This record gives sequence, C-alpha cells and structure tokens, in this order.
Amino acid sequence: MSETLLYMKYLCHYYMDASAAVMNAFLATIFTWLMTAAGAAAVFIALKANRKFLDASLGFAAGVMIAASFWSLLAPSIELSASYGRLNWLPATLGFLFGGIFLSLIDRIIPHLHLGCPVEDAEGLKNELE
Repeated sequence: MSETLLYMKYLCHYYMDASAAVMNAFLATIFTWLMTAAGAAAVFIALKANRKFLDASLGFAAGVMIAASFWSLLAPSIELSASYGRLNWLPATLGFLFGGIFLSLIDRIIPHLHLGCPVEDAEGLKNELE
C-alpha cells in the first residue's frame, strides 16, 4: 500500500475509535454549555432591558423551539410513518394536536400566577396554598 492510503486508514481508525467519539461528545457538551452561559451572562451586562428587545428575544426563542420541534420530532415521525402511504402525515398531526390539548389541560389544572397579577387572579384549580 502507498503511504497515503496507510495514513488515510490510520485517520479512519483514529476517528472511528470509541474514545475519540466520547471526547467529541464531551467537547460538544462543553461548547453548548459555554454558549448557554454566554447567553445567560447578557442578563448581568444589561442594566435595563428594552421592552421591544425582550419581545424580539421571546419571539426568536419561540421560533427556535418551533424549528427544533419540527426538525427533531415532526419531520422524522413523518418519515418513519411512510408505510401509511398518503396518510403518512396523520401520526405526526395527531401527536401534535394531542400534545397541544394536553398542554392546554395542564395549564387549566395546575395552579399558577402570571407575572404582575394579584394572587386573586391565579389560574388553575383552587387550593389553600398562597
């Protein structure tokens, strides 16, 4: 074998090694943690938050979560249900709808208070805790 092929074989074995995979997963976890910490550090830097900035941030976060739920959950479920033929969208749609109904029920059942509202306006099942 030529020297180049031996080097390529060595590289393939190195990158396929389990310890290298564990190290890559560890480094990716540390990178994710650092980026989350950097984003959270913005709270300590900003003296007073602008309402429009907060609204834009909330909208951006909602968009990221919708994209993540689609690409990580809905799209794979549609691909996995290809055996249903033309109705391959049905399991994903039913799961999405039942999930929304479940969240709506939980919102009505679990007692909670929205920011800036008096205790009398608490939503959910009434209880004696305050």
